[in-house]
Amino acid sequence: MHSVFDPASPQARAVAHLWWWMFGVGAAVWLAVMAAMLLSLRRRRAVRGPDELMQPAPGMDSHIERVVKAATFVTVLILIGFLAFDFSIGRILAQQPVDPLTIELTGHQWWWEVQYANQDLSQRIVTANEMHVPVGQPVRFILRSRDVIHSFWMPNLTGKRDLIPGYQSTIWFQADTAGTYRGQCAEFCGLQHAKMALTIIAQPKAQYQLWYAAAVSAQTEPADSTLLYGQRIFMTSGCSVCHAISGTQAYSTVGPNLTHFKSRTLIASGTLPNTRENVARWVLNPQAIKPGTQMPPSPLSTDQLSALVTYLETLK
Repeated sequence: MHSVFDPASPQARAVAHLWWWMFGVGAAVWLAVMAAMLLSLRRRRAVRGPDELMQPAPGMDSHIERVVKAATFVTVLILIGFLAFDFSIGRILAQQPVDPLTIELTGHQWWWEVQYANQDLSQRIVTANEMHVPVGQPVRFILRSRDVIHSFWMPNLTGKRDLIPGYQSTIWFQADTAGTYRGQCAEFCGLQHAKMALTIIAQPKAQYQLWYAAAVSAQTEPADSTLLYGQRIFMTSGCSVCHAISGTQAYSTVGPNLTHFKSRTLIASGTLPNTRENVARWVLNPQAIKPGTQMPPSPLSTDQLSALVTYLETLK
Protein backbone atom coordinates (compact mmCIF):
# COMPACT_ATOMS: atom_id res chain seq x y z
CA MET A 1 0.00 0.00 0.00
CA HIS A 2 1.30 3.46 -0.82
CA SER A 3 0.92 5.96 2.00
CA VAL A 4 2.73 9.06 3.20
CA PHE A 5 2.10 7.78 6.74
CA ASP A 6 4.43 4.81 6.20
CA PRO A 7 7.75 6.41 5.13
CA ALA A 8 10.50 4.06 3.96
CA SER A 9 13.27 6.57 3.24
CA PRO A 10 14.92 9.45 5.14
CA GLN A 11 13.41 11.92 2.66
CA ALA A 12 9.85 10.66 3.09
CA ARG A 13 10.38 10.46 6.84
CA ALA A 14 11.45 14.12 6.97
CA VAL A 15 8.33 15.18 5.05
CA ALA A 16 6.11 13.05 7.28
CA HIS A 17 7.78 14.54 10.37
CA LEU A 18 6.98 18.06 9.14
CA TRP A 19 3.38 17.06 8.39
CA TRP A 20 2.78 15.57 11.83
CA TRP A 21 4.10 18.72 13.49
CA MET A 22 1.83 20.86 11.33
CA PHE A 23 -1.12 18.60 12.09
CA GLY A 24 -0.42 18.61 15.83
CA VAL A 25 0.07 22.36 16.13
CA GLY A 26 -2.93 23.04 13.88
CA ALA A 27 -5.10 20.73 15.97
CA ALA A 28 -3.91 22.41 19.18
CA VAL A 29 -4.70 25.87 17.79
CA TRP A 30 -8.16 24.75 16.67
CA LEU A 31 -8.91 23.23 20.08
CA ALA A 32 -7.71 26.40 21.81
CA VAL A 33 -9.93 28.59 19.62
CA MET A 34 -12.98 26.35 20.19
CA ALA A 35 -12.34 26.29 23.95
CA ALA A 36 -11.96 30.09 24.09
CA MET A 37 -15.18 30.57 22.13
CA LEU A 38 -17.20 28.22 24.34
CA LEU A 39 -15.73 29.73 27.51
CA SER A 40 -16.56 33.24 26.31
CA LEU A 41 -20.17 32.30 25.52
CA ARG A 42 -20.58 30.59 28.87
CA ARG A 43 -19.24 33.56 30.84
CA ARG A 44 -21.34 36.09 28.97
CA ARG A 45 -24.51 34.07 29.49
CA ALA A 46 -23.68 33.69 33.19
CA VAL A 47 -23.23 37.40 33.91
CA ARG A 48 -25.69 38.97 31.46
CA GLY A 49 -29.21 38.36 30.26
CA PRO A 50 -30.08 37.13 26.76
CA ASP A 51 -31.16 40.65 25.68
CA GLU A 52 -27.76 42.08 26.59
CA LEU A 53 -25.57 39.55 24.80
CA MET A 54 -25.21 41.72 21.69
CA GLN A 55 -23.99 44.69 23.70
CA PRO A 56 -20.30 44.82 24.76
CA ALA A 57 -19.62 44.77 28.49
CA PRO A 58 -17.78 47.69 30.07
CA GLY A 59 -14.05 47.39 29.45
CA MET A 60 -14.59 44.54 27.01
CA ASP A 61 -13.08 46.44 24.07
CA SER A 62 -9.67 46.72 25.70
CA HIS A 63 -9.79 43.07 26.77
CA ILE A 64 -10.64 41.95 23.24
CA GLU A 65 -7.82 44.11 21.89
CA ARG A 66 -5.30 42.45 24.20
CA VAL A 67 -6.55 38.98 23.25
CA VAL A 68 -6.36 39.75 19.51
CA LYS A 69 -2.83 41.13 19.85
CA ALA A 70 -1.68 38.08 21.82
CA ALA A 71 -3.30 35.71 19.32
CA THR A 72 -1.71 37.56 16.42
CA PHE A 73 1.71 37.41 18.07
CA VAL A 74 1.40 33.65 18.69
CA THR A 75 0.18 33.12 15.13
CA VAL A 76 3.17 34.97 13.70
CA LEU A 77 5.55 32.93 15.87
CA ILE A 78 3.94 29.67 14.69
CA LEU A 79 4.13 30.72 11.02
CA ILE A 80 7.77 31.81 11.33
CA GLY A 81 8.62 28.56 13.11
CA PHE A 82 7.00 26.44 10.40
CA LEU A 83 8.61 28.53 7.67
CA ALA A 84 12.04 27.82 9.17
CA PHE A 85 11.12 24.15 9.64
CA ASP A 86 9.93 23.94 6.02
CA PHE A 87 13.15 25.51 4.72
CA SER A 88 15.24 23.05 6.75
CA ILE A 89 13.35 20.09 5.24
CA GLY A 90 13.74 21.64 1.78
CA ARG A 91 17.51 21.87 2.27
CA ILE A 92 17.64 18.20 3.23
CA LEU A 93 15.72 17.21 0.09
CA ALA A 94 17.80 19.49 -2.13
CA GLN A 95 21.17 18.07 -1.08
CA GLN A 96 23.01 16.30 -3.87
CA PRO A 97 23.42 12.57 -3.19
CA VAL A 98 26.83 10.91 -3.18
CA ASP A 99 27.41 8.07 -5.67
CA PRO A 100 23.75 7.73 -6.73
CA LEU A 101 22.15 5.22 -9.04
CA THR A 102 20.80 7.38 -11.88
CA ILE A 103 17.51 6.53 -13.55
CA GLU A 104 16.06 8.52 -16.44
CA LEU A 105 12.28 8.55 -16.12
CA THR A 106 10.09 9.79 -18.97
CA GLY A 107 6.35 10.25 -18.66
CA HIS A 108 4.06 9.26 -21.53
CA GLN A 109 0.31 9.12 -21.89
CA TRP A 110 -0.13 6.89 -19.90
CA TRP A 111 2.96 4.93 -18.89
CA TRP A 112 6.50 5.44 -17.59
CA GLU A 113 9.66 4.86 -19.63
CA VAL A 114 12.59 3.81 -17.43
CA GLN A 115 16.27 3.90 -18.42
CA TYR A 116 19.12 3.06 -16.07
CA ALA A 117 21.89 5.48 -17.06
CA ASN A 118 25.26 3.93 -17.93
CA GLN A 119 28.13 5.15 -20.10
CA ASP A 120 28.49 1.60 -21.39
CA LEU A 121 25.48 1.21 -23.68
CA SER A 122 25.62 -2.57 -23.34
CA GLN A 123 24.94 -2.11 -19.61
CA ARG A 124 22.06 0.32 -20.07
CA ILE A 125 18.71 -1.12 -18.98
CA VAL A 126 15.52 0.08 -20.67
CA THR A 127 12.21 -0.98 -19.17
CA ALA A 128 8.83 0.44 -18.24
CA ASN A 129 6.61 1.10 -15.22
CA GLU A 130 8.63 -1.03 -12.79
CA MET A 131 12.02 -0.32 -11.23
CA HIS A 132 14.39 -2.20 -8.97
CA VAL A 133 16.63 -0.19 -6.63
CA PRO A 134 19.18 -1.23 -3.98
CA VAL A 135 18.42 -0.57 -0.32
CA GLY A 136 20.79 1.96 1.23
CA GLN A 137 22.01 3.57 -2.01
CA PRO A 138 20.79 6.99 -3.17
CA VAL A 139 18.70 6.89 -6.34
CA ARG A 140 18.55 10.01 -8.50
CA PHE A 141 15.77 10.41 -11.04
CA ILE A 142 16.13 12.59 -14.11
CA LEU A 143 12.56 13.49 -15.04
CA ARG A 144 11.24 14.35 -18.49
CA SER A 145 7.88 14.34 -20.24
CA ARG A 146 7.22 13.28 -23.80
CA ASP A 147 3.80 14.95 -24.17
CA VAL A 148 1.96 16.78 -21.34
CA ILE A 149 2.69 17.66 -17.70
CA HIS A 150 2.97 14.58 -15.47
CA SER A 151 3.95 14.35 -11.81
CA PHE A 152 6.18 11.71 -10.20
CA TRP A 153 5.02 10.71 -6.72
CA MET A 154 6.19 7.81 -4.55
CA PRO A 155 4.37 8.47 -1.25
CA ASN A 156 6.45 6.04 0.84
CA LEU A 157 9.78 7.22 -0.57
CA THR A 158 9.74 10.88 -1.56
CA GLY A 159 7.62 13.91 -2.38
CA LYS A 160 6.18 15.02 -5.71
CA ARG A 161 8.04 16.46 -8.68
CA ASP A 162 6.48 17.62 -11.95
CA LEU A 163 7.60 16.41 -15.38
CA ILE A 164 7.22 19.38 -17.75
CA PRO A 165 7.61 19.05 -21.54
CA GLY A 166 10.88 20.61 -22.71
CA TYR A 167 12.26 20.87 -19.17
CA GLN A 168 14.41 18.45 -17.16
CA SER A 169 14.08 18.15 -13.40
CA THR A 170 15.55 15.83 -10.78
CA ILE A 171 14.52 14.21 -7.53
CA TRP A 172 16.20 11.62 -5.32
CA PHE A 173 15.64 9.34 -2.38
CA GLN A 174 17.34 6.50 -0.55
CA ALA A 175 15.18 3.52 0.37
CA ASP A 176 16.17 2.15 3.76
CA THR A 177 13.57 -0.62 3.94
CA ALA A 178 13.21 -3.45 1.44
CA GLY A 179 9.77 -3.78 -0.08
CA THR A 180 7.51 -3.05 -3.04
CA TYR A 181 6.25 0.53 -3.26
CA ARG A 182 3.59 1.90 -5.57
CA GLY A 183 3.76 5.31 -7.15
CA GLN A 184 1.38 7.38 -9.20
CA CYS A 185 1.20 10.26 -11.62
CA ALA A 186 -0.10 13.03 -9.38
CA GLU A 187 -0.95 15.56 -12.11
CA PHE A 188 -4.09 15.13 -14.23
CA CYS A 189 -2.71 14.29 -17.65
CA GLY A 190 -5.65 13.03 -19.65
CA LEU A 191 -8.25 10.30 -19.86
CA GLN A 192 -6.23 7.51 -18.22
CA HIS A 193 -4.41 9.60 -15.61
CA ALA A 194 -5.70 7.36 -12.81
CA LYS A 195 -4.15 4.32 -14.53
CA MET A 196 -0.63 5.70 -14.78
CA ALA A 197 0.99 3.89 -11.88
CA LEU A 198 4.54 2.73 -11.34
CA THR A 199 6.23 0.28 -8.99
CA ILE A 200 9.57 0.49 -7.20
CA ILE A 201 11.00 -2.70 -5.73
CA ALA A 202 13.68 -1.95 -3.13
CA GLN A 203 16.01 -4.92 -2.65
CA PRO A 204 19.10 -5.76 -0.60
CA LYS A 205 22.19 -5.05 -2.69
CA ALA A 206 22.97 -8.72 -3.34
CA GLN A 207 19.48 -9.33 -4.74
CA TYR A 208 19.62 -6.12 -6.74
CA GLN A 209 22.91 -7.18 -8.32
CA LEU A 210 21.36 -10.48 -9.40
CA TRP A 211 18.42 -8.64 -10.94
CA TYR A 212 20.75 -6.19 -12.68
CA ALA A 213 22.88 -8.98 -14.17
CA ALA A 214 19.75 -10.62 -15.59
CA ALA A 215 18.35 -7.31 -16.84
CA VAL A 216 21.43 -6.36 -18.92
CA SER A 217 21.49 -9.73 -20.69
CA ALA A 218 20.00 -9.87 -24.17
CA GLN A 219 17.29 -12.31 -25.09
CA THR A 220 18.44 -15.54 -26.73
CA GLU A 221 17.03 -16.64 -30.04
CA PRO A 222 14.13 -19.05 -29.45
CA ALA A 223 14.62 -22.60 -30.69
CA ASP A 224 11.13 -24.02 -30.10
CA SER A 225 8.84 -23.92 -33.14
CA THR A 226 5.99 -22.33 -31.16
CA LEU A 227 8.29 -19.61 -29.85
CA LEU A 228 9.69 -18.99 -33.31
CA TYR A 229 6.16 -18.63 -34.62
CA GLY A 230 5.27 -16.26 -31.78
CA GLN A 231 8.36 -14.17 -32.48
CA ARG A 232 7.43 -14.01 -36.15
CA ILE A 233 3.94 -12.84 -35.21
CA PHE A 234 5.50 -10.14 -33.04
CA MET A 235 7.74 -8.94 -35.86
CA THR A 236 5.08 -8.98 -38.62
CA SER A 237 1.79 -8.08 -36.94
CA GLY A 238 2.72 -4.52 -36.03
CA CYS A 239 4.07 -5.08 -32.48
CA SER A 240 7.62 -4.27 -33.56
CA VAL A 241 6.49 -0.93 -34.98
CA CYS A 242 6.08 0.39 -31.43
CA HIS A 243 8.05 -1.94 -29.14
CA ALA A 244 11.65 -3.06 -28.75
CA ILE A 245 13.16 -6.39 -27.70
CA SER A 246 16.92 -6.62 -27.23
CA GLY A 247 18.59 -9.11 -29.55
CA THR A 248 15.94 -8.77 -32.27
CA GLN A 249 15.21 -6.36 -35.12
CA ALA A 250 12.54 -4.68 -32.98
CA TYR A 251 13.99 -1.45 -31.62
CA SER A 252 11.16 1.10 -31.67
CA THR A 253 10.75 3.49 -28.74
CA VAL A 254 7.12 4.47 -29.28
CA GLY A 255 5.81 2.02 -26.67
CA PRO A 256 7.31 0.26 -23.65
CA ASN A 257 10.46 -1.82 -24.10
CA LEU A 258 9.55 -5.52 -23.81
CA THR A 259 13.02 -7.08 -23.46
CA HIS A 260 12.25 -8.37 -19.95
CA PHE A 261 8.49 -8.06 -20.17
CA LYS A 262 7.63 -11.16 -18.12
CA SER A 263 9.79 -10.06 -15.21
CA ARG A 264 7.29 -7.25 -14.50
CA THR A 265 4.48 -7.93 -12.07
CA LEU A 266 1.94 -5.66 -13.78
CA ILE A 267 1.04 -4.59 -17.31
CA ALA A 268 -0.46 -1.42 -18.79
CA SER A 269 1.22 0.79 -16.17
CA GLY A 270 -0.20 -0.95 -13.13
CA THR A 271 -3.61 -1.68 -14.61
CA LEU A 272 -3.55 -5.51 -14.59
CA PRO A 273 -1.47 -8.37 -13.12
CA ASN A 274 0.97 -9.78 -15.66
CA THR A 275 -0.81 -13.07 -16.34
CA ARG A 276 -1.24 -14.97 -19.61
CA GLU A 277 -4.96 -14.26 -19.71
CA ASN A 278 -4.55 -10.52 -19.08
CA VAL A 279 -1.79 -10.20 -21.67
CA ALA A 280 -4.02 -11.89 -24.25
CA ARG A 281 -6.92 -9.57 -23.41
CA TRP A 282 -4.64 -6.56 -23.62
CA VAL A 283 -3.16 -7.51 -27.01
CA LEU A 284 -6.56 -8.21 -28.54
CA ASN A 285 -8.34 -5.04 -27.40
CA PRO A 286 -6.49 -2.65 -25.06
CA GLN A 287 -9.20 0.00 -25.53
CA ALA A 288 -11.66 -2.21 -23.67
CA ILE A 289 -9.33 -2.20 -20.64
CA LYS A 290 -7.79 1.27 -20.82
CA PRO A 291 -9.91 3.52 -23.08
CA GLY A 292 -7.85 6.15 -24.84
CA THR A 293 -4.57 4.26 -24.65
CA GLN A 294 -2.28 4.79 -27.63
CA MET A 295 -2.00 1.05 -28.34
CA PRO A 296 -4.32 -0.16 -31.13
CA PRO A 297 -6.11 -3.55 -31.07
CA SER A 298 -4.44 -6.55 -32.72
CA PRO A 299 -6.91 -8.73 -34.70
CA LEU A 300 -5.05 -12.03 -34.32
CA SER A 301 -6.40 -15.52 -34.67
CA THR A 302 -6.53 -17.81 -31.66
CA ASP A 303 -3.40 -19.69 -32.74
CA GLN A 304 -1.50 -16.49 -33.49
CA LEU A 305 -2.47 -14.94 -30.16
CA SER A 306 -1.51 -18.07 -28.23
CA ALA A 307 1.90 -18.26 -29.92
CA LEU A 308 2.54 -14.54 -29.37
CA VAL A 309 1.66 -14.67 -25.67
CA THR A 310 3.79 -17.81 -25.24
CA TYR A 311 6.74 -15.95 -26.79
CA LEU A 312 6.19 -12.89 -24.57
CA GLU A 313 6.18 -15.12 -21.51
CA THR A 314 9.77 -16.13 -22.24
CA LEU A 315 10.98 -12.53 -22.04
CA LYS A 316 12.22 -12.64 -18.46
